[in-house]
Amino acid sequence: MSGFDTARVAGPRVWAVGALCRAVADALESRFNPVAVRGEISGFSRAASGHCYFALKDESGQLRCAMFRRAAGLLDFAPRDGDQVEVRGRLAVYEPRGDLQLVVESLSRAGQGALFEQFMQRKARLEAEGLFDPARKRALPAAPRSIGLVTSLGAAALHDVVTALRRRVPHVSVVLAPAAVQGAGAPAELVRSLQALYALQPPVEAILLVRGGGSIEDLWAFNDESLARAIVQSPVPVISGVGHETDFTIADFCADLRAPTPTAAAELVAAPRELWLGALDLLADRLRGGVAGRLDALHQRVDDAATRLARPSTLVLRQQLRLAQYAQRLRHGAASRIQSLTQRQQRLEPELPVRFIRGLQQRKERLERAALRLQLLDPALVLERGYAWLTGPDGKAITSTTQMSVGDVVQARLADGTVDMTVDRTAATRLRPTRGQ
Repeated sequence: MSGFDTARVAGPRVWAVGALCRAVADALESRFNPVAVRGEISGFSRAASGHCYFALKDESGQLRCAMFRRAAGLLDFAPRDGDQVEVRGRLAVYEPRGDLQLVVESLSRAGQGALFEQFMQRKARLEAEGLFDPARKRALPAAPRSIGLVTSLGAAALHDVVTALRRRVPHVSVVLAPAAVQGAGAPAELVRSLQALYALQPPVEAILLVRGGGSIEDLWAFNDESLARAIVQSPVPVISGVGHETDFTIADFCADLRAPTPTAAAELVAAPRELWLGALDLLADRLRGGVAGRLDALHQRVDDAATRLARPSTLVLRQQLRLAQYAQRLRHGAASRIQSLTQRQQRLEPELPVRFIRGLQQRKERLERAALRLQLLDPALVLERGYAWLTGPDGKAITSTTQMSVGDVVQARLADGTVDMTVDRTAATRLRPTRGQ
């Protein structure tokens, strides 16, 4: 019995499920942790709690990962499916399901460390040279008539930009200068495309430099120094729309304006046509209102002037009536004065010498003759004898046939009113001179 293997007879140890999961977790902890893994993100999701869940995979395997809210809050970019990343964390067993998972404590793009350091060094050097100086950056044209576009023919960014421009400014011409946006030869192609746009005559008024999102390696062409210098040399404003909102490249800092996405770049350079049409309608309304108000004011002034200034013939008539009133007052005054002097003479006749009486009588006769002559000058008396006072359109008196032509409109003032007449014929008649001429 001494050689009998009791362990073989008894069989393997029987574990409780939870105890076995804990034992496996302890073994993983002691043998592997902490662990760093490189792979491609798949099935990335962020829960309402702030925790992130995804799988890390390569061509031969897949590992479930969980990144809790505290670690997720330290991310400096937005992870997406397809990103090549490097993660650091702890292998563990999720005991409720018995799943192996990697609890991620930090996550970065694969190779980001060396590339990011190179990016920062280049950025600092170009910034020191003044390539990023805000003072040299130009405002975008308010309403460009032509826009240059640099991107890849196969990029989704091309479709996004063209769609946005057609929707907002279908009347604006777009000149496409295609270039690779990824790979070793991309920087040189981008520079050539920009220079081709610079040489256009007539020139475009703004240039869009765009591509979709990707890893730091995918966007590396836009960190090229030769491209940065070509952007700075542009004769027109350049709008950079590279990657997503969280992506930054050297081209973004050199451009006159950075847009968070290609679509946003198109929208920044192209205000909607409806906005301009609305502005034109508003200006037209203001112009019409201003002209109408000015015309109303001028019409009011004309009406006021017309009220104050009647027809010239009316003014002449007013003066004639006023002269007649003065003549009438003078006649009454003279008659009253004559009567007064007569009465006084009658009172004084018994007392005054004959010579003096004769002097008064002579003065009375002269006064009566003056009153008679003044009465004869009254225009109203002349009109009452059948004569008429002719005036032309200018209100001036007409005294000769040479002042009128056939077709002229004249006005005749009679004793009881006026008559408008048209000249049909004129004939000069020489009047016989009066006696004494």
